[in-house]
Amino acid sequence: MNWIKSRSYAWPILAAVVVFTALNAIISPAFTDPSNWNGMLIGVAPFIITALAQTAPVMSGDGGIDLSVGPLAGLVNALVTAILVPQGFADPFTVIGACLAVGALSGLLNGFMIAVVRVQPIIATLGTFLAFQGITLEMLPMAGGQAPAWLVGLANNHGGISGVLVLLVGLGLLWVLFERTAYRRNLLAVGGDARAAYASGVNVTGVRIIAYVIGGLLAAVAGLVFTAALGSGDPRVGVPYTLTSISAVALGGIALNGGRGGMLGAAAAGTLLFLIQTLFTLAQVSIFYIQIMYGVILFVALTLNAAGERARRRRMAEQLG
Repeated sequence: MNWIKSRSYAWPILAAVVVFTALNAIISPAFTDPSNWNGMLIGVAPFIITALAQTAPVMSGDGGIDLSVGPLAGLVNALVTAILVPQGFADPFTVIGACLAVGALSGLLNGFMIAVVRVQPIIATLGTFLAFQGITLEMLPMAGGQAPAWLVGLANNHGGISGVLVLLVGLGLLWVLFERTAYRRNLLAVGGDARAAYASGVNVTGVRIIAYVIGGLLAAVAGLVFTAALGSGDPRVGVPYTLTSISAVALGGIALNGGRGGMLGAAAAGTLLFLIQTLFTLAQVSIFYIQIMYGVILFVALTLNAAGERARRRRMAEQLG
């Protein structure tokens, strides 16, 4: 019961996921055909993983946000297809290690600029957003290149089991373990009230830097999924996912002031955004309206998030008398 109550922020979004799954099935009965499930998982995975990448920075509070999530995923895609594979570094150990290292260094840079240099998160990560876009276009000016065969295999079924599903389940299990760590409690404490956390002996700077490193690592995983799905490189593949990741955390009940929320809400909201996009596509709505829809969803999500946060603070004030 406590597990259900502690995740009350996510239940409205999970209900919406059920509703939009049903709407997609009504418009296109093929939506529920098992032969399409792997394709659906490939489509929804970037929404979920980039939403997870945005979660820890937002939970760290003080206006935490990582605008570089999308371009970093695109940078990893270009790194694999335009640099590593052409240079003969196509084995899993080298590719995965190099991509995760790039993600960790990106998070370290963002975290250092925000927690140590005290640059506003939106400004610091806008800088890396622009830098990553430029580096990606320098490495891969246009779509092309080739992904390693073993990575492309991630997007296929293996013995009837989707490789992408295995990846998503693995990430979910890792996050379940993460929720049992002292670091997660410190992350919520820092996001909720950094001064109180500092007075309690929490290393606020370290907690915030690690939050951005976690975001960078997950964005790198999203880049590997892009590469597996495309089988090649596309310099602009990741950029749109910055907007959807921010929409997902706001829609998923994660307090934008930090200190509240978790993986379940972000993953559910990422899934919901994918289902809404699929619904519009099945209904043959123009892609321009889909972009408008994302903007409206972000506006509504931010409004609901702010209203929910005010209600929570009012309840806390009433409880304190």
